[in-house]
Amino acid sequence: RMRQDTDSVARTREIEEFTNLHVIHPVSIRLTRWLARLRVSPNTVSFTGMLCGVLAGVAYYHYRALPWAVAGFCLMVAWHVLDGADGQLARLTNSQSEFGKVIDGICDYVTFIAVYLGLGFALQHQFGAAVWAVIVVAGLCHAVQSAAYEAQRQEYNFWGYDKQSAELPRVADLEAMKDHGPLAQRLLNRLHILYVRMQYMGAGVTIKGREELAAKLRREPAQAALIRRLYRETFAPSVRRWALLSANYRTLAIFICAMLNVPLLYFMLETFALSLVMIVLVGRQRAHCEEFLRTLAAADRLS
Repeated sequence: RMRQDTDSVARTREIEEFTNLHVIHPVSIRLTRWLARLRVSPNTVSFTGMLCGVLAGVAYYHYRALPWAVAGFCLMVAWHVLDGADGQLARLTNSQSEFGKVIDGICDYVTFIAVYLGLGFALQHQFGAAVWAVIVVAGLCHAVQSAAYEAQRQEYNFWGYDKQSAELPRVADLEAMKDHGPLAQRLLNRLHILYVRMQYMGAGVTIKGREELAAKLRREPAQAALIRRLYRETFAPSVRRWALLSANYRTLAIFICAMLNVPLLYFMLETFALSLVMIVLVGRQRAHCEEFLRTLAAADRLS
């Protein structure tokens, strides 16, 4: 059954970064309405976005020619729009699923793998096979950073707005289901477990903090709205800062480095600069978590 509007399925505005809020999502919302009328499935949108990403990788292989670099950037922007539309379409048509989330995540990674491969094969002509070591390390850093960023957004939507679909899965529950289904499903299950483990590891999400907050909400259901509002006030500014690790800025950085004919610089920035940014953000997020738990504990003592 389809929901009545796309506003109710749009992403949370107060934690969105500028380009999503004012460029990507307005376009993806319009596209979502059109796709819903055509009864296009969210997974089809995900795979179409992935195709744009793969073509972007082909274009960036020829990055030294300006038209090809521009084409790579435009194809990645198209992927961003489709990546926003698939989730909105799933929520609009009430067709969300864990499998769909995994497919969406895989398509996202395939896009950047394709672009990294395109640039890598181009750079190999200049620097030799050793350049692949730099690219692989950058790719691993990217995977951890992206998982951490998405975990922050999921935690915010779950605890701040009680969006059940945004709750981080328990690794124990996923482990119990990893051997269910056909071979392809089992492989996807294992990828999902790896992804969730990276989210917990990189996002500064503590099991203790989640359990204490869940216990507080169970004890005082009448205060749930107040607790969630306090959570949003505490965490919205910090989650917004995590947008530095979003795919949007990677897309822009790749294009700028390609335009300047120094794409290797992008991989160095990914490995060192963005990893340092994540370390700082994780530390700050843990501090915010401890502050928030102290506030809840003080409220308990007063009551």
